[in-house]
Amino acid sequence: MEDWQKVLAKSIVKPKDLAKRFGLDEQEIEAIVGPYPMRITPTVLETIKSKDDAIWKQVVPDITELDDIAADDDPLEEDLMSPVPHLVHRYPDRVLLMVTNQCPIYCRFCTRKRLVGKPGFLKKGELDRAIQYLREHNEVRDVILSGGDPLLLPDHLLDRILKALRTIPHLELIRIGSRVPGSLPQRITSRLCEIVKQYHPIYMNLHFNHPDELTPDVKAACGRLADAGVPLGSQTVLLKGVNDDPEIMKQLVHQLLLARVKPYYLYQADLTKGTNHFRTTVETGLRIIKALQGHTSGMAVPHFVIDAPGGGGKIPLLPDNYLVHLDEDGAVLRNYENKTFHYPQPKADGRRELPMVGVGSAVDQTEEAYATCGDSYPDRDGYAMWGNSCGGDADEL
Repeated sequence: MEDWQKVLAKSIVKPKDLAKRFGLDEQEIEAIVGPYPMRITPTVLETIKSKDDAIWKQVVPDITELDDIAADDDPLEEDLMSPVPHLVHRYPDRVLLMVTNQCPIYCRFCTRKRLVGKPGFLKKGELDRAIQYLREHNEVRDVILSGGDPLLLPDHLLDRILKALRTIPHLELIRIGSRVPGSLPQRITSRLCEIVKQYHPIYMNLHFNHPDELTPDVKAACGRLADAGVPLGSQTVLLKGVNDDPEIMKQLVHQLLLARVKPYYLYQADLTKGTNHFRTTVETGLRIIKALQGHTSGMAVPHFVIDAPGGGGKIPLLPDNYLVHLDEDGAVLRNYENKTFHYPQPKADGRRELPMVGVGSAVDQTEEAYATCGDSYPDRDGYAMWGNSCGGDADEL
């Protein structure tokens, strides 16, 4: 066994061990992990500060999971979009290839609770069918390895899959979705990094939900991947009682950037059976995005998306008050300070949209000319005439 496999073997998977460690009801845990397996790595255990904290909620089984009996096992209809086993083809130019059902930890909110925890990896015959499908579909330029967690594959199996994918001429990008760096950082070995470097361009979307997950060891693991030339993004699920707070989310995205990970998606929780106690309102996510936009680095702000039930795909959402008005003359926009600005549309008749330098100033015009923008302060420096704002001054830029 490799060192990371020895660490993984020390994970809590048995109800009696969890009950003993935290003083819980063993029979209750037994009832939950029957249908929904449990695994908590030593790294994650060490980050639990108290019962029911943000890390606890993500990994410790909760009896509420069994109350959610009316929801769908597969709300995104992945199984219906699977032309060959383990491959999902939802979008025109990219596919999802699920290479294992094993994960370093089993998130209690997992969208694939119906699958994860079952033994085994992608078999050779199944890989051959997937590769053949990809060869026959020239429109596919991007494949995402998922599961389960692809980085739990032994090195030789991961190498075999990457090598097979790189024999397909029209396949441009390979992406790997993984929670391993944040829950089993010991897996990010020099050997793994050397394997990945052979098959670039490879991107990784990691999974982080709370700033406490970004320990020094976890950041070091992310750094090893970044040093191997892998661009890193983070996918975060909006979870009730975990990260449904603007300040917590701001801390998370700041820590991600320090770990060289770009915040990518903030997901509204899916409607998966056994997970609905984690769901927040959609307004909660919009409020968080509004609290981030303009108040931190633009690259720290993820896309807030809903993966639409019924296989509709990811739909991005923004707070609805950014675009105040839109017509043939221009757009009235509201910024993070609640100020409004005007952006002019291009003129169809060929007239100049904006004045030449020095040909006049908007201060010669009346303030009423910009009243539609909704601000009461005047445009003292003429910036509205340039289409930059409905008000405000050069000294505010």
